[in-house]
Amino acid sequence: MNLALFDFDGTITSRDTFKPFLYFAAPRRVAFAALLAPLVAAHRAGWVPTTRLRAAGAYVAFRGRGEQELTELGAGYAQTLPALVRTEALDKIRWHQAEGDRVVVVSASLHPYLSVWCRTVGVELICTELEVRGGRLTGRYRGGDCTGHEKARRVRERYELARYPIIYAYGDTPEDAELLGLAHRRYYRWQEQSADGRNPGVDPRAVEPLVVEQVSPGQGAVDQGAVEQPRR
Repeated sequence: MNLALFDFDGTITSRDTFKPFLYFAAPRRVAFAALLAPLVAAHRAGWVPTTRLRAAGAYVAFRGRGEQELTELGAGYAQTLPALVRTEALDKIRWHQAEGDRVVVVSASLHPYLSVWCRTVGVELICTELEVRGGRLTGRYRGGDCTGHEKARRVRERYELARYPIIYAYGDTPEDAELLGLAHRRYYRWQEQSADGRNPGVDPRAVEPLVVEQVSPGQGAVDQGAVEQPRR
């Protein structure tokens, strides 16, 4: 059994799904857009990183909302995802499944809708989760934003990488560099990188060398129950 790690937005899908979900879920969309407008402008000017913009958007959209309400919103939004999924991505996932590989989506996008899609497709999930206290969302992340180095850390935390003869990884932005660095076979925007990790789309200095290590189980935004464990 090999391990296949897939980024979601832009890799499996043709576009971002995080921001549209915020607008889908926001109870007052005009007010939501107005509150975020200064940060959006600063982001476009390069003054605010994407990670901060995502966190601010989630806080404004979800703070004080009920947990059950979010679950229902996620299920509704998940119905829009099949139209965004790249044919080549779904074909590659199905190929890995036919080969008996363990397939995992590793994403900075949000659990309420990704968990639904992953259950439908039959893959496992590591992603950003929203913090809940007393049945209400705080607007903050539980365990932080699952992007960049955090993607690789959570994969190492969840899986004993030395068990897998071949690790595949698929990504499409520099935020996926550390995830790609875990793999023997790395695909950036569906182009396989050479053995030295070079690819025109990724600065090779940003891609870590292959690291296979064991870690103790711990807390993290990992959905171990998204699907039943594959039968081998």
